[in-house]
Amino acid sequence: MKPLGPIPAGFGTLEGELAIDGLRARELVERAGDTPLFVYSGAMIAARVARLRAAMPSRLAIHYAVKANPYAPVLELMKGLVDGFDIASGGELAMVGAAGIAPERVSFAGPGKRDAELEAAIGRGVTLNLESMGEAARALAIADRLGVAPRLAVRVNPSFDLKGSGMKMGGGARQFGIDADKVPEVIRFIRDAGADWCGLQIFAGSQALDPAAISATQEQSLALAAQIAEAVGVPLPKLNLGGGFGIPYFPGDSALDIEVIGRKLATEFANLPQAIADTQFCIELGRWLVGEAGVYLTRVVDRKESHGEVFLVTDGGLHHQLAASGNFGTVVRRNYPVAIASRFGEPATEKASVVGCLCTPLDRLADKALFPPAEVGDLVAVFCAGAYGASASPSAFLGQGPARELLLPG
Repeated sequence: MKPLGPIPAGFGTLEGELAIDGLRARELVERAGDTPLFVYSGAMIAARVARLRAAMPSRLAIHYAVKANPYAPVLELMKGLVDGFDIASGGELAMVGAAGIAPERVSFAGPGKRDAELEAAIGRGVTLNLESMGEAARALAIADRLGVAPRLAVRVNPSFDLKGSGMKMGGGARQFGIDADKVPEVIRFIRDAGADWCGLQIFAGSQALDPAAISATQEQSLALAAQIAEAVGVPLPKLNLGGGFGIPYFPGDSALDIEVIGRKLATEFANLPQAIADTQFCIELGRWLVGEAGVYLTRVVDRKESHGEVFLVTDGGLHHQLAASGNFGTVVRRNYPVAIASRFGEPATEKASVVGCLCTPLDRLADKALFPPAEVGDLVAVFCAGAYGASASPSAFLGQGPARELLLPG
């Protein structure tokens, strides 16, 4: 038997079923029309942002990383909760535009930006986080043709990374950002060309659960930013400190203590070097804001036994929840938090594997875990599904198509 990950706080039981914001799982499926279904709790998202604001220094702005969950109603909700939005493609640029998010609240990072994406961003007044000198030259040429002064920031590839992070974004040779020792040259280049230099982005890693590691990275980022500003000889207008805040997915994971991070950052802000004393600061978070607020509901369509093992076959799978299947950045497969939603109040007495409907052995949502005995028609809930689920999974695989999505109002 293999343990399941921890179910996030905030979910309840109603009439023996999983309840999300006071509504039974079956009721939510009926409202949406069918399974598979992603349900996002607006109340949990709003509470998450409020907790973050209370924990962090007041001068720290909060940005939402759209890649975590670009569902249009989520963007509409976030528009009134956060200070800025970070995007990583022309498609996401169109999404934030459709949501009515003002361009001055948007920054655009990511390697390999195409000329059409650069032109769209520059034309709308979005801040570009430059990833190379070549990208800087292309952006300036496009801006010159458009007759505008582009808003340009520089993404820094630091010499350090975020210790213990699930995905390292800095340190050593990277496709992300410009090596720290070359950044002053790029800043001088874009300033001399008449661009509006909007600051720096330093993003060293993601999905970390150690507050000391995150605080240490923030401290290093502040020191590096001051060093760069001093080398350029002008005050730093803005510093995006990146993110990296993780959530518990697997057995043994513990929730991140953001209050510890906030207190340490407040101490850092009270002792800033002169070069960044008046700098605007922000962090960009996606997973930590929305990940635990989402649940993936899928229905058991077959129950079978093979060589003495029970398999619950569902109408969902890795094409909607790639990460839960263990095929999205993990080396050793471990179980996400999964439950039988329609039997949420019953004791777990049967070992079973939850598998999807795809013809691949990789399509496994829970491996040899303990559940209440489930039958055809029961609903299975995969938790921590609010980030990197619907938009980060291969929904077109085998022609299955996307899952339904539903945001419950906060």
